[in-house]
Amino acid sequence: MSKLPAPRQSRSLLPDLSELFAGFPPFAGLRPIFDSHLMRLEEDMKDGRYEVRAELPGIDPAKDVEITVRDGQLRIKGERAKKNESNGRSEFTYGSFARSISLPVGADEDDITATYDQGILTVSVPIADIEQTEKHVEVQSAEPDVEGESAEQLDIEVESTEQPDGEVRSTD
Repeated sequence: MSKLPAPRQSRSLLPDLSELFAGFPPFAGLRPIFDSHLMRLEEDMKDGRYEVRAELPGIDPAKDVEITVRDGQLRIKGERAKKNESNGRSEFTYGSFARSISLPVGADEDDITATYDQGILTVSVPIADIEQTEKHVEVQSAEPDVEGESAEQLDIEVESTEQPDGEVRSTD
């Protein structure tokens, strides 16, 4: 069974749609709409640590990447600035990008590390072995409506009459 976290909140549909259009060539017109600021991720559990790897080529991680964690959400935010190196055509994407990832249960938010190597940002979070226990919730009977007495205890008389259509209707 995988210990990877289940999403705690719904994600935007755009990252998922962008993966659909990733196979289209750039001239198809659809791919640039959905793929302009996508950060591709990989998630894995290794040696008691949850690892997230993000493709971030062509950035300076010290200046262009910000990693924050809050309420069980890891957020990776960055920006790729356009360099005016040529006047020709470019298919590179520039601008801001961000992704939020739900951390697994037991994540130690105070001991997160991040490294950057050859265009890949790796964020590593230690996970404590927390045995998830199932809790049993007892279902209680609803309290009676009239000062602690049930309808049977109140000795309510209910008359029933047979209607011409064959139905039995109660009257009180």
